[in-house]
Amino acid sequence: MTTPEPSDTDVAHTPTAPTASTAPTAPTAPTEDVTQDSVLSRSHRALSIGIVSVVLLIAFEATAVGTAMPVAARELDGVSLYAFAFSGYFTTSLFGMVLAGQWSDRAGPLGSLTAGIGAFAAGLLLSGTAGVMWLFILGRAVQGLGGGLVIVALYVVVGRAYSERLRPSIMAAFAASWVIPSVVGPLASGAVTEHLGWRWVFVGIPVLVVLPLALALPQIRRRASGPTEGTVAAPFDRRRIRLALGISLGAGLLQYAAQAVSDERVRWLSLVPAVAGAALLVPAMLGLLPRGTYRAARGLPSVVLLRGVAAGSFIAAESFVPLMLVTERGLSPTLAGFSLAAGGGTWALGSFVQSRARVEPYRDRLMLLGMVLVAASIAAAPSVLIDGVPVWTLAVAWAFGCFGMGLVISSTSVLLLHLSPPEEAGTNSAALQISDGLSNVILLSAGGAAFAALGGGTVTHTATEASGGHPAAFAAVFLPMAGVALVGAWVTTRLRER
Repeated sequence: MTTPEPSDTDVAHTPTAPTASTAPTAPTAPTEDVTQDSVLSRSHRALSIGIVSVVLLIAFEATAVGTAMPVAARELDGVSLYAFAFSGYFTTSLFGMVLAGQWSDRAGPLGSLTAGIGAFAAGLLLSGTAGVMWLFILGRAVQGLGGGLVIVALYVVVGRAYSERLRPSIMAAFAASWVIPSVVGPLASGAVTEHLGWRWVFVGIPVLVVLPLALALPQIRRRASGPTEGTVAAPFDRRRIRLALGISLGAGLLQYAAQAVSDERVRWLSLVPAVAGAALLVPAMLGLLPRGTYRAARGLPSVVLLRGVAAGSFIAAESFVPLMLVTERGLSPTLAGFSLAAGGGTWALGSFVQSRARVEPYRDRLMLLGMVLVAASIAAAPSVLIDGVPVWTLAVAWAFGCFGMGLVISSTSVLLLHLSPPEEAGTNSAALQISDGLSNVILLSAGGAAFAALGGGTVTHTATEASGGHPAAFAAVFLPMAGVALVGAWVTTRLRER
């Protein structure tokens, strides 16, 4: 499951999502704004319905994929490459987000949005028609690039087309768009997978996005196209683009190396792409994240680090929940998806709780509680590998973990803006999103490598009999991620400067 708040994390579960800071520094408010105006008034209705519907469909796709993925991986004989199907999306979305921010500042969001929708749809179709696992993963990578382009462009549209008074309302609508898909998405995906086949989960969504785009694109062209009013087209920041490309390539090489460690024949050869990936990744991360992030320096660096630790540990663990339930406990894809359904509501509840004014003095303690809940839920997940433990206990534990994530993820955005000077808010917000997405890639790669190395790539499941037999492979994913989440609990003690 992905986060029900795209403005706070990632295009997630979610994946990772950008913040409004990617909008031009001086967005133009619409001249027709009056005190009675709203996001559903005549002047905004078509645009609001269009862009919220696009977010709704992206959210539905993100929550549905996790349910269909175990079946797709099995049919394509690619269970050993299971983690790549998730981390490939996150890798390319990192580059897509940076590119979209540059593109939108230079020429407006329309081009980025159009190209992103095209890439997103092409990736879905490529994955849905793939005959081998690597082609499926390539489709997910193309889809990730499109997702990064789309979600950033949508937030730039909000910055340009809505007055400051209306932006909280449309952002709240974006967040609400993730709640229903978080509940319905896994169930619908499971039903489609069982009765029509997993491919329809991928090939059906591109058709559904046509109507929202038909509503939104004319309004975007009229209200938000071109450079910001009063400015000239800004050049691309080539250094930032190079750093983003370095992160994407480096993360991809590390994923390949991590996956190769499970193969005795290429284990030593995997050191070559690992070294090359680290050589690209480390300098790029140092250039894009605040100084002191990796040593948890007090204040802003720890806020950025916490975002990555929380999102990466939780999403990496969650990616293996449906596969574990399908292969080790014999659940259908529908029931496996249902285990994550309640999390959407509890995540939204956690986000609501942290937004109340009365809890502001206790925000640090609230975030500590959130990370403890996240760690406990991840650690409790592999208990269902024991036959005597009811499967429903995982759904309950995951609901508590999602509540903790709602407390933490939204709070990191609040603290980031509190600690950032106005002239640095954009750069720091971008760093927060990079930390979110990059941690997903790294921890998914590590979890996938551990899973494959302990024989997890050989698990199978049929309609009548589960034949997993590799509980240690799943425990090797969940327990280390619980430890990472506990590190995040310690980081919450370093969020405030002395």
